[in-house]
Amino acid sequence: MIVTDQASHIPKTFLLFLICFDYHYFFSKTLVNHFLSEVVKGLTFRCLCVCADYYLPPWFAAFSVIWDFLSAVYLVGRFILAPIGIFGFLVHKYMTTKKASGNEEIFLVNQQHLMPKRYTFSDIIAITNNFKDKLGQGGFGNVYKGQLPDAFLVAVKMLGNAKCNDEDFINEVSIIGRIHHVNIVRLVGFCSEGSYRALVFEYIANGSLDKLLFSRETELLLVSWEKLLQIAVGTARGIEHLHGGCSVCILHLDIKPHNVLLDSNFIPKVSDFGLAKFYPREKDFVSISTTKGTIGYFAPEMISRNLGAVSCKSDVYSFGMLLLEMAGRRKSNSKGNCSSDVYFPSWVYDHLSEGGDLELENVTEIEAAIARKLCIVGLWCIQKAASDRPTMTKVVEMLGANIDDLQLPSNALSFPQSISKEPQSDSSTELLIPETADRSL
Repeated sequence: MIVTDQASHIPKTFLLFLICFDYHYFFSKTLVNHFLSEVVKGLTFRCLCVCADYYLPPWFAAFSVIWDFLSAVYLVGRFILAPIGIFGFLVHKYMTTKKASGNEEIFLVNQQHLMPKRYTFSDIIAITNNFKDKLGQGGFGNVYKGQLPDAFLVAVKMLGNAKCNDEDFINEVSIIGRIHHVNIVRLVGFCSEGSYRALVFEYIANGSLDKLLFSRETELLLVSWEKLLQIAVGTARGIEHLHGGCSVCILHLDIKPHNVLLDSNFIPKVSDFGLAKFYPREKDFVSISTTKGTIGYFAPEMISRNLGAVSCKSDVYSFGMLLLEMAGRRKSNSKGNCSSDVYFPSWVYDHLSEGGDLELENVTEIEAAIARKLCIVGLWCIQKAASDRPTMTKVVEMLGANIDDLQLPSNALSFPQSISKEPQSDSSTELLIPETADRSL
């Protein structure tokens, strides 16, 4: 109070300075450092010489007002607006998730008359005996063996939250649930309860085709070449049904040995429709925003749209790679025996175009002819241009034809090595060449 009483004649800006900052004693070297007692003493005797060292210019008052305003804005933003913003974000995220879940539920309810049986999560626990027998694991989640109350064996595919979304789940339920074909895996039921997603399939005893092709187990290697050809034909018929046997055209987009299952009689069944797309049959292609499928199996147009549109011919390409793997019983991205630098499909083409074979051991003439047929059809399927590939209907026809009625393609293939050799044929009969002008539907 002594400052106010004794210095009422001092400008307001000066008083603000003394009142607000009288506890500071740090000045630049050009100013004299005075203690508070000296300032008070100078004011008491109406001496302003000491206080003059502390005088602030008139604009400081405006600066102080601005500073106070900014401080107030900061406090409001930090303690009021920020919590409101965070709360709003959480509400938006909750509503978005709830809406997506609600859309899925609405879809499942509206389509229930077309769907397989819907199970609760408690049912799934009972069917799998609390997930006791694990059959396998993948990026989508785990697969468990189970049994329905009528003793029917099933495989329960639990979809993990990290890899599965509502679109993938609806794809599998809506697509597989409407398909009934001997060469397509049957969806028995499904579960959609809270965050739990499960698909219940018929149990396929002999597992996937990749185990048959690449396993070192003796009993699997005893499968005959005739049986391999039957597996190839059955798989082709399953894909053909997807492309033209349904009300809409269905693209699988992930054809590979792992997604072909074999029952106890080695009848193939196409499975795993998580990446599948469907579109009206009057259209020639489907729009896909991202690359789908597995490296080594997806078609060139899946990588670059400059190479063509994604269509049923993309599945044809993947099936061609599968045929080459069946013929050589090796991965399509592995090398041939003759050179460590030659891509396997290129090595196959060169050998067959020169009249050679696949250098298979312990095979009869009939078995060698089957392997050659698988290779020729496979090479047609992996043509770089989608328009040069056959339809799946034509593929089924070629697999059932006589080997002498087939010829190698002369067009450049999808692999990088150039091919200059022209195919030779000794057959006097009409050669069966795919009608590439046909539509893929």
